[in-house]
Amino acid sequence: MPPIQGSTGAYEPPFSCELCPRLHDFLVDLRGKHPDWHNGPVPSFGDPNAQLLIVGLAPGMQGANRTGRPFTGDWAGDLLYSALAEYGFCENTYDARPDDGLRLRRAMITNAVRCLPPQNKPVAAEVNQCRPFLSAQIEQMDKVKAILTLGKISHDSTVRALGLRLRDYPFGHHKIYDLENGMRLYSSYHCSRYNTNTKRLTQDMFYNVFKDIGSFLDK
Repeated sequence: MPPIQGSTGAYEPPFSCELCPRLHDFLVDLRGKHPDWHNGPVPSFGDPNAQLLIVGLAPGMQGANRTGRPFTGDWAGDLLYSALAEYGFCENTYDARPDDGLRLRRAMITNAVRCLPPQNKPVAAEVNQCRPFLSAQIEQMDKVKAILTLGKISHDSTVRALGLRLRDYPFGHHKIYDLENGMRLYSSYHCSRYNTNTKRLTQDMFYNVFKDIGSFLDK
C-alpha cells in the first residue's frame, strides 16, 4: 500500500488538543460510538512544497472526521478532488479513501477549524482558537503563491490569519485579491452538497476558479 501523503508541520494541533472544550468533548463521545473513525484534529494533506493552499471550513462527520484526510469520503470531496484532477493538481485516482494512493501536486488542503464541530457549525471562539495553526501554516509554507478559501467562515479566518482587514477583502464567489507579498487570495462558495443541490454553486463555477488559479501559477 503506498504511503499517505500528509503534513507533519508544527502547525498541526496535537491529536489530544483541548483548546476548544465543546469540540474536544464531542470527539471524545464519538470515539466511544465509532472507535474505527479518526475522531480527532484532521491534519493537512498534500504537497509540502505547495504553491496553492486550499482552506476549507472544518472536517465533515462522514468525510474527514471518519477518514482522517481532508475532504475525503463525502460529496464536497468528490467535487473538490475532481477539480484538482481536472487542472493537474493531483496524481493517481481519488477513491474516497485515505489509502487510495492519491497525491497532490503543487497543492495542499487544510481547514480553518481542524476538528469536527457539532452540526458542522463551529462557533466564533472555536474559529479564533484554531486560527494560530492556520497562521503558522501560511508562514511556514514559503512557496505558496495562491490561497483558495471555501466559504465565508474560511475566507474571513484566512484574511485575519494574514493580518488583513475584512472590510478590505470581502467574501464573494470567485473573488480575487492581489496581496502585497505577491500572493493571490481567491474565494469560492463552499463545495458542499447543499450549495450544489441548490445551484448556488455549479461544477462550472467551481472549475473556473481552479482554471484561473492554474493560469496564475503557470505564469
